[in-house]
Amino acid sequence: MREEKPTQSITSRLKIVIYAHDFLPVIGGVQTHVELLARGLTKFHGIEGSPEFEIIVVTNTPAGAFDDNCFSFRVVRNPTVSELVRLIRKTQVLHVTGPALLPLLLARLFRRPTVVEHHGYQAICPNGLLLHEPDRAVCPGHFQAGRLGECFRCQCSELSSARRSLFRLVLTKMRNVLCRHVENIAVTKHVQNREALPRSRVIYHGIEDVLMGKSDVSAGLSIPKKVCFAYVGRLVFEKGVGVLLNAASQLQKEGCEFDIILIGDGPERAGLDRQITRLGLESRVRITGFLGGPELSSLLQQVHVVVMPSVWEETAGLSAIEQMMRGRLVIASAIGGLAEVVGDAGVVCPPGDAEALAASMSSVIAHPEQIATFGIKARARCLSVFGYERMLKEHAEVYRRAAAEPRV
Repeated sequence: MREEKPTQSITSRLKIVIYAHDFLPVIGGVQTHVELLARGLTKFHGIEGSPEFEIIVVTNTPAGAFDDNCFSFRVVRNPTVSELVRLIRKTQVLHVTGPALLPLLLARLFRRPTVVEHHGYQAICPNGLLLHEPDRAVCPGHFQAGRLGECFRCQCSELSSARRSLFRLVLTKMRNVLCRHVENIAVTKHVQNREALPRSRVIYHGIEDVLMGKSDVSAGLSIPKKVCFAYVGRLVFEKGVGVLLNAASQLQKEGCEFDIILIGDGPERAGLDRQITRLGLESRVRITGFLGGPELSSLLQQVHVVVMPSVWEETAGLSAIEQMMRGRLVIASAIGGLAEVVGDAGVVCPPGDAEALAASMSSVIAHPEQIATFGIKARARCLSVFGYERMLKEHAEVYRRAAAEPRV
């Protein structure tokens, strides 16, 4: 019987390269997750108390005015191909946030243990969103069912180029094949079931507790005289912000008193500004643009309910988790990983249905005591399911196991 080798010596550190195409200062859920993961793993210690992991984040995002010295881990930005080859050859485990093709090919070439964390559907969908572009409806799974002609037509509708559509389809096939030879992490059970990849396990997002362990948040959730709703995230079609504005128009016609703050930015902003004007919502709705840090925290103090009206199958919905941890009531679309994240600790309604969303919002306006009731449930769910330390430990287990497996 062959003696099993230890995953690392007592004095050495397990070198982990985390490849994230986009990283801070780009703002988004994946970028936030990578920073939390990398920072937390640097605090793990081995047998003699020395750091267990050496973490290197590799990204194509330029630093700009951002100072990488604020991180407790090394960041390599815009690596050349030769630099990426060198980093992957020297790493003991490569963690790719999404099935980025070049790192996966290099890891396969040099037989590096690889972990792919799926924050989207790039391994089973050419546009990565599982949205059928001709009608912008949720895709039933044409790629996995082998209906590649339908995938090709979908891409032609989006890209208006047969050559680019075919190229994207080929890349998706390559990603899917490569992901069948690595460790896969799904951020929700929904993603795991949708992708149906081998060697897959679920690791829920984990976030830091901004309320420092406080279990009873009811004291800070007094019944408001006027409910303030907010959306937090990118302003893109699939997030369904236009549905929220249509719901707001209906509430205004019903004589309801409320405010809505749209916190974020993106390609749909100009169109949403026009929709706000067309619906006569200027006095009730405002768009702040991207906010972060103390500015975001201060504004969220005015918010009573967070609305996540997505029309695509969200993989998880980190913004929802963050607000639930703060003890906020979340109204969300009953779709994808978003519905799984919210569970019974919030209010869910059919995606794309402005009337149903308006009814849910109207119920909260009429019975604002729900805000505190659901806020307490939401925080309790986050503390039990989306804990930061739990997320770090589960990732560390995956790395140790991947490093210990024989190279094939």
